[in-house]
Amino acid sequence: MEDQKKYWKENLKYLGILLTIWFLVSFVFGILLVEELNTIRLGGFKLGFWFAQQGSIYVFVLLIFVYIRLMNKLDKKYNLDT
Repeated sequence: MEDQKKYWKENLKYLGILLTIWFLVSFVFGILLVEELNTIRLGGFKLGFWFAQQGSIYVFVLLIFVYIRLMNKLDKKYNLDT
């Protein structure tokens, strides 16, 4: 029972961190800071535009793979892998 609580506590910690990163990239960089980021260019495009149109999607997909890796490690740590 104690292992289940530790498992879920770590899982929620990972989710909180990854969702915070996703929020920062998609909402803060893509909406709130778009004007400031547009002063920087990335590959010929304004950085704020890039985050709003493509960057947040790339980061979201990357976060999915990071979450999969973290959960596989967590499952092995608590002997829940099958």
